[in-house]
Amino acid sequence: MSDLVLLTLLWLIPLIGSVAVLFIPKSMELAIKGVSLAATIVTFALTLVAFAEYVAPNSSASASLEARAKVNQVKADSVEGDADVHEEPGAAQSDLMVRRPWIPYFNIQYYLGMDGISLSLVLLTGLVSVLACLASWGIDKQVKGYFSLFLLLTASMMGVFLSLDLFVFYVFFEVMLLPMYFLIAVWGGPRREYAAIKFLLYTLFGSVFILVAVLILYFFESPLTTTGFSGHSFDIVEMTRIASTTGYYTHNIQQLVFILFFIGFCIKLPSFPFHTWLPDAHVEAPTPISMILAGVLLKIGGYGLIRLAWPLAPLGAQDWAFPVAVVGVFSILYGALVAMAQTDFKKLVAYSSVSHMGYVTLGMAVMNLAGAGKYYAYGVNGAMYMMIAHGITSTGMFFLVGVIYERAHTRDLNKLGGLLNIMPIYGAVSILIFFGSMGLPGLCGFIAEVFVVLAAFNYNRPLAILSAAAVILTAGYILWTLQRVFLGKSEQYKGLPDLTVREKVIAVPLVVLTVALGVLPQPMLLSWMSPSVQQTVNAVARGASQGQTGAGNTVASSQP
Repeated sequence: MSDLVLLTLLWLIPLIGSVAVLFIPKSMELAIKGVSLAATIVTFALTLVAFAEYVAPNSSASASLEARAKVNQVKADSVEGDADVHEEPGAAQSDLMVRRPWIPYFNIQYYLGMDGISLSLVLLTGLVSVLACLASWGIDKQVKGYFSLFLLLTASMMGVFLSLDLFVFYVFFEVMLLPMYFLIAVWGGPRREYAAIKFLLYTLFGSVFILVAVLILYFFESPLTTTGFSGHSFDIVEMTRIASTTGYYTHNIQQLVFILFFIGFCIKLPSFPFHTWLPDAHVEAPTPISMILAGVLLKIGGYGLIRLAWPLAPLGAQDWAFPVAVVGVFSILYGALVAMAQTDFKKLVAYSSVSHMGYVTLGMAVMNLAGAGKYYAYGVNGAMYMMIAHGITSTGMFFLVGVIYERAHTRDLNKLGGLLNIMPIYGAVSILIFFGSMGLPGLCGFIAEVFVVLAAFNYNRPLAILSAAAVILTAGYILWTLQRVFLGKSEQYKGLPDLTVREKVIAVPLVVLTVALGVLPQPMLLSWMSPSVQQTVNAVARGASQGQTGAGNTVASSQP
């Protein structure tokens, strides 16, 4: 299968499924659900094909994005308005990158590709989409519209992680808002309209910052160097190269671009103080959409930081590293403390996401670049590992909250209790998933937290101590929640059914991955993700080593 077909099908299959279900009569609900599930399963299977190509021995797909971009080039003829693809001799046809002209007049390309960073999130998206589709089996209100929007959401999420052209990235990023808004506003809880509008306004507000940063990068033309790059390009790989190896982008421009990207993606992450839309959206969203929201959509904020904010503005990132690290630590502590005060089961899990995403911000910010950025690589690896680990555990936690709400019709922690005796399988799965979120050694969350805290310790010890101390707060609210929900005796809920076969199918892969990512981090993830993280760290370190003199118009190199 060619790269063009494989990478295109990853977002096109769910899009085709989204359109296909609209042609199925609304009375055929089982057929609608079956087609939707088939589309997500096929998409996930394609992510596994991409993974197999990436990790295959001597695969050219594992080379750096920059190296692969050199053999996948587009030369546009601005006069005739067309463009051709020129590949150097020996260019691999299975390097998981495709570049074709789209709108040559503006130098916009259909440019998709994967490295270890994006591949891990594509795999997560494929898996969570299948599980959320299975969890949607109980939807009985406007089934056709729900599954059509669900598949459109899946297609847009895939596109975001695959895009290497800023324009294409932004298109997929914006398309994602529409289905999520309606999925909350139509199929959500009693305050669904308020939560949906709040989600949309916050995200659109963040999109404005991202758009301004993209336009600055596109239109900026530097008189400082002759790099062969004259601006007016949306090429993420090329812009990363010039930001890391030349003085093309001035110090002031990088500061502005970094601030704009950081605010835009922190709203999506979300990080304090841009987090307030998240608890409302989670509480009102139906369970499968909460699974998607926590498992994948929040990771788009972290991916934007790793792929765009730091590599495209390394000098700005270095200048703002300490304030950003403080924001990360504050988010960790704040999210944990507020989670501890909740009585709504779903809102507690939502605030735990704010706390865990603080580790992503902190891991990116602890820019100790000594020793070729060794310790900084720990932080970025920890940020990536946290996104994957949280994608697994938060998906599981929201699913488990939905299971009990469907049976007991309450999320009030003060009204629950004794469920371990009544629903033993449900209780065992819940305890394991919640312990994984807590960061218990041997489970997935522990690896991520250790990497981030280690990097923070080599950057600023007080911040490291505070972030490590947050583990106690996390243990506090997790253990207290498990006590209130599962321990003791309850006659009120006696006779509640345990997990059904469909629910067990959803729970099993989440349980397996929670343990596997904690016990076998190297073969499961680090072995193929870390090289790409190291390449990103190297690019950021090279860019951050550039100094500025004069009034921001003269570039000089500082000591590396």
